[in-house]
Amino acid sequence: MLFRPWMLVLCVALAVSPCSYAQAHAVSGQEILKLTQQYVDVAPKRYIGSPGHDAAEAFIKGHFGPEVAKGNFVDDRFVARTPIGPLTMHNLIVKFPGKRDGIIVLASHYETNYWLKDIHFIGANDGACTSALLIALGQYYREHPPQGYSVWLLFTDGEESINKEWTDSDSLYGTRHIAAKWSADGTIGRVKAFVLADMIGWKDMNINREMNSTPWLLDLLAKAGKATGHSSYLFKDSQAVDDDHIPFMQRGVPVLDVIDYKYGTASDEEAYHHHESDTMDKLSANSLQVAADLFVELVKLIDQR
Repeated sequence: MLFRPWMLVLCVALAVSPCSYAQAHAVSGQEILKLTQQYVDVAPKRYIGSPGHDAAEAFIKGHFGPEVAKGNFVDDRFVARTPIGPLTMHNLIVKFPGKRDGIIVLASHYETNYWLKDIHFIGANDGACTSALLIALGQYYREHPPQGYSVWLLFTDGEESINKEWTDSDSLYGTRHIAAKWSADGTIGRVKAFVLADMIGWKDMNINREMNSTPWLLDLLAKAGKATGHSSYLFKDSQAVDDDHIPFMQRGVPVLDVIDYKYGTASDEEAYHHHESDTMDKLSANSLQVAADLFVELVKLIDQR
């Protein structure tokens, strides 16, 4: 971003640090919104086993050609036991090596619900925009290699349940698999933080104080909000959420779920959640800018800790 003198005046007037503000806007919310639209155009239905699921994987992989060439793109293919039988799933991992021994994992699920396959459900806020956020963050870390811990992007598969009723055994397939795999090979001991993005593109976004998250990471999220001028988008509500961070929390990894679980109307706070009304018109570039700013700042703060 080109910095002009008038921007310094504006930052001072807003009591925002010019350096933090400039760094936070290294990733564009408008570009994330465009990526989200491209993603849902290519793969509007991304339930496991569908052509759209294959298209979603190809879309993500297509944005990481340099990492594929370097051997820093991993297709973690596995077969999950589900209520409808074995299903092949794919976690997609993109690695940006840092200069310190340790890994910050930034994660989001990319598929849509199997049990919604017969309606026009595109999951614009629930999976699509946060997948686009990770792609944009990857572009940033390609151009600005991590100077602290390595940053790994984890596009998780099988976060959603196969049946309508969510259970411990029918959900979180991808993260349950990769957490167990990394426990077995020792990788998990190098993970300094697991930071999850979920449903943070809504126009009326306010990120929960998610109570299954590690307290010091919640403190860093608050600090990131203050540093980027986004404190008003944080912690209006507190809620514990079962999400892709849980398998890592259960193994002692510091975790943070950056989520706004409320997604609906004044009369029904979950009206758009797992509904065909989870569409592009519900999103805003501003909310995605806030999300991008917070994630860039969080990585910096975790490195400093």
